[in-house]
Amino acid sequence: MDIKIFSPLWGHEHLEYRTFLEKVREAGYDGYDLWIPARKAEKHLLFDFLQQHGMSMVAHQHAANGSTFDKFKASYAQKLLECVEPQPLLINSHTGRDYFSLEQNIALIDIAEEISTKTGIAIVHETHRGRLGYSPQMMNTIFNLRNRLKITADFSHWTCVTESMLENFEDILNEAILRTRHVHARVGYSQGPQVPDPRAPEWHDTLQCFLSWWDRIVAVNTNIGTKLLTFTTEFGPAPYMPISPFTGKPLADQFEINCFMKDLLHDHYRKN
Repeated sequence: MDIKIFSPLWGHEHLEYRTFLEKVREAGYDGYDLWIPARKAEKHLLFDFLQQHGMSMVAHQHAANGSTFDKFKASYAQKLLECVEPQPLLINSHTGRDYFSLEQNIALIDIAEEISTKTGIAIVHETHRGRLGYSPQMMNTIFNLRNRLKITADFSHWTCVTESMLENFEDILNEAILRTRHVHARVGYSQGPQVPDPRAPEWHDTLQCFLSWWDRIVAVNTNIGTKLLTFTTEFGPAPYMPISPFTGKPLADQFEINCFMKDLLHDHYRKN
């Protein structure tokens, strides 16, 4: 099984678009995890750059909105169709809202399934706070209702929401691992979605816990014959990144940490 590792656009919005694309390519990433640019010039630049340099992308849908559920539903379908245009490896979807009813969130899953079937592009639903997959318990309810649903595993959200390292959710975690087709490789802990710096010795055990979950995801996908598994090193900028009081200075460099995670994953899965 091939494993590709992607950089997020998140945290680089201040850069000129080509500068961002070049920075990631030169750092040795396989591609990008990003939303489709709204400006035509940037969209054309992205599509041309991907072809020219043989880079890959995961499309990121996070912008669906609406003052009513019907408006949100229409926006959601539109945003997913926009993500289809560059023929990404898959679409990572921030689906629904935690305050939508179960029936409403299921309706959005069904829209995604219909679009995926028509286009041939997998749509995976991220386990993300504020979305339909905000907690293990809610995700388990949805698993029981939709057998075909696949996810982006970002377990950092679940450790934060449950204030645990998921010790009491092993059955749900097992099911989530079976359904994972994309991974957001950020390390969370019981009091937050992002440790200050995974390179620090005080976070070694937490990093190893997440690696053990990712190892199980890799093993599952290897066993079922998945040809490609994708990871995004998704440590975020401030305020996700803790900041120093009074100065507001981030405690670490986001891109350095993500490159550390990229190299760690490359080395780890070459050896295993």
